[in-house]
Amino acid sequence: MNPNVLIALLSFLGTMVGALGGVMASARLTAFRLKRLEEKVDAHNHLVERMAVVEQRVELIEREVA
Repeated sequence: MNPNVLIALLSFLGTMVGALGGVMASARLTAFRLKRLEEKVDAHNHLVERMAVVEQRVELIEREVA
């Protein structure tokens, strides 16, 4: 096999491995960030639910006091 062809094929192989590695690392980071964002949204939603209950209780107490 011609040395130039061998060098070109090895270069192509190295480029493909590097590109796939970069894509996989990027996908992993995106999945990690998405998971963290979902956790924050869940925490926020739980806070909203708890505040709705507190507001109902405060309204009830205000009615009893008035």
